[in-house]
Amino acid sequence: MDMFLQQILNGLTLGSVYCLVALGLTLVYGILQVPNFAHGAFYMAGAFVAFQLMSALGWNYWLAMTAAAASVAALAALAGRWVFHPLRKSSGLHPMIAAIGLLLFLEASAQAIWGADFRRMPTPYTGMVEVAGIGIGQQRVLLVAGAFVLMAALQLFLKRTVVGATIVALAQDREGAALMGIDTHRVAMLTFAISGALAAAAAVLYAPINLVYPAMGSLVITKAFAIIVIGGMGSVPGAIAGGLIIGFAESFGAFYVSSDAKDLIAFVLLVVILSVRPQGLFTRGVL
Repeated sequence: MDMFLQQILNGLTLGSVYCLVALGLTLVYGILQVPNFAHGAFYMAGAFVAFQLMSALGWNYWLAMTAAAASVAALAALAGRWVFHPLRKSSGLHPMIAAIGLLLFLEASAQAIWGADFRRMPTPYTGMVEVAGIGIGQQRVLLVAGAFVLMAALQLFLKRTVVGATIVALAQDREGAALMGIDTHRVAMLTFAISGALAAAAAVLYAPINLVYPAMGSLVITKAFAIIVIGGMGSVPGAIAGGLIIGFAESFGAFYVSSDAKDLIAFVLLVVILSVRPQGLFTRGVL
């Protein structure tokens, strides 16, 4: 029973990371209708910015996380303006190629600055707490709690604020939103900024448990694409549900089946779920 509860806690940890990354990805897809392959590079950039601020400048963990989220939000907004905006009238293939190019550029830049070595991000939360009789690291508890706070805040922002309503309106009908006087370019840049901040927050929360290295975003973003397809492209509830499903599936699969097959589980689930429900678990395109 203890091992079962341990896998639940592990699944929550993985699922929380996947949810935050997938949320940013699905927000951008809702606006552009184009998969942003560079989103994994934003995740990586957030980890490296926080790592640099903490290790080189001695910033505390929370201040470094805030600065990393703000920096990556600005980077993502600039990418939206300079990379994706000029391609808004092009076919879907052109923005995808541009996103892959941006991903490779940012990964190469990180490797040139910090090298290819694996690094450990420091954290003040190194102790253990007891949850249902199971010992769990404080950083894992912080990760799960922080992720759910951010997910709740995003939902409130989209549902209860005027700016959030403009993002939803733009995702539902871009031309109609423009005719109603909404500045679609500004809203698109804001959406990119939010997605970048979420990716950076996820990276800083997870990096002390994992490692920091230039290619750290590649596998995460691949799974995030599987998650948003499973949940329904452009659906915020679908991204949350899909992230938790993949997180629990990987945790239990690695323990009860094989740890070597852990990274394949997301794609096996993708095939199984889409064979039963091709549109995903939730309605596509509804934030």
